[in-house]
Amino acid sequence: MSGTDTPFHAGELAAQMRAGAGDIARRAAPYIRDHLPDQHRAFYQAQPFLVAASSDAEGRVWATIIEGEDGFVHSPDPRKLTVDTVIDPRDPLAESLRKGADIGVVGIELATRRRNRFSGRTRPTDTGFAIDIRQSFGNCPQYINERDWRRVATNKPAEAVVSGRLNPEQIARISASDTLFIGSGRHGPQQTASNGFDASHRGGTPGFVRVVGPNRLRIPDYSGNNFFNTIGNLLENPRIGLLFVDFATGGLLHLSGRAEIDWAPAEARDPNVLRMIDVQVDAMIDRPNALSLRWSAEPTPSRQLVVADKIAEAEGITSFHLRPTNGGPLATFEAGQHLPIVLSVPTHDTKLRRTYTLSSNPAEDHYRITVKREPNGAASRFLHDLVQVGDVIEAKPPAGDFLIPSGDSPLVLVSAGVGVTPMIAMLHQAVAQHPGRPVWFIHVARNGRFHALRGETDHLIATSPTARKRIYYSASEAQDVAGQDFDIKGRITARELVALNAGPNAQYLLCGPMDFMTDLKSGLETLGVEENQIHFEVFAT
Repeated sequence: MSGTDTPFHAGELAAQMRAGAGDIARRAAPYIRDHLPDQHRAFYQAQPFLVAASSDAEGRVWATIIEGEDGFVHSPDPRKLTVDTVIDPRDPLAESLRKGADIGVVGIELATRRRNRFSGRTRPTDTGFAIDIRQSFGNCPQYINERDWRRVATNKPAEAVVSGRLNPEQIARISASDTLFIGSGRHGPQQTASNGFDASHRGGTPGFVRVVGPNRLRIPDYSGNNFFNTIGNLLENPRIGLLFVDFATGGLLHLSGRAEIDWAPAEARDPNVLRMIDVQVDAMIDRPNALSLRWSAEPTPSRQLVVADKIAEAEGITSFHLRPTNGGPLATFEAGQHLPIVLSVPTHDTKLRRTYTLSSNPAEDHYRITVKREPNGAASRFLHDLVQVGDVIEAKPPAGDFLIPSGDSPLVLVSAGVGVTPMIAMLHQAVAQHPGRPVWFIHVARNGRFHALRGETDHLIATSPTARKRIYYSASEAQDVAGQDFDIKGRITARELVALNAGPNAQYLLCGPMDFMTDLKSGLETLGVEENQIHFEVFAT
């Protein structure tokens, strides 16, 4: 793919190929937009701060935090954000953002582990600056350490300390940090949307960033969405900005330097570390009490849940029924939300944090997660192979915003494989709470051996006069009976979805492998379905 028909630039494409993810450019393209969807617009407008990346007049790349009073971010339309705030002149990006500059932004909600990203260009306004959007996309909630924020009314920023060398106190601060923000960017010869900057987040256990020399840092790079925005930028332009936040005092430690990628780190102790980013720090700005925001490291309280039942739903897919150990009520959830769990796996030094979609009826008194066993997935293998009835799992409250759209417009629930998990919960909720709302349940499985939750689906459809289903088997076997076990041999197409005649206002919800959703989303839009009528859940890889 050339730079004009893909949202990725040459560096990102090269990184994807080297990591064995060369197909991501085609698969991910529909999820990278030239505007902000309404959900993202609301998300950014609710944030007390934004993390930004850009460069100064000398070309050095920096990352920073932009804060303001409640409601300081506005989105007058899907292609624009306005930021009403005055940036401290001691901020390394103050002058660039005031005059107008390319910018990368990540919005991150540490308390709920939500994050979204975009890039664009700033231009001055009477009350701050506006950002014209170039690219935007959602970001998976991995490696985010939870924190709640508060605002200090009488914050007085101290004088900034500018230096070319880290001192012992700063080294200690870095070594104790569990969160890092990175700025990177590139500008190619063509004027494409992939030009500009990216702001990104890294997290881990305290000390995950190592200081290996007076001005040298070593940063682990974990598995993620395989977009390789940061590493792709660094392949084309090694300049990098790092930001360490003192969450207790609001202090910001800005570093700018140059990076190299170690593609095969020999000393990586964590099996999730796939690469290392080596950084030579050239410049440093330390800004004590820079922000009026403070964050508490006290995480959201966990619940101890006992595995009350373990049921094999299909080949390689198992459900776990979870109840509180103390018998108290569970936190409520909406269909489509996920359950963050924490696992102590014997082969790992640190706990594994994963999110699994809740597949149970939201009205029931227990949770159910339905998990596919992944050959290389440490958490899913642990759950399938070792966790038994009676074992206890640590869990956070349910979260997520892949929800049934409000209103009474028809719903078309489309899933493939284990993507059925949010859809079965949505079917439960729709049938119970909106009995007159038309619902189509469309599912694709390989064959009967891989068809999870079939009996439950059939029962729900049979009890609702406005719900109907269509089951596809892509590779049916001799024992699979057409008209009984499945309806159609093959895979669903966008044209077949439109042919359901669900109506011009139908809401399409998609969940499954990325290729599956990419093809359906693109096809539906080609056939005239508006983007805001297509909703999807993308899982991290």
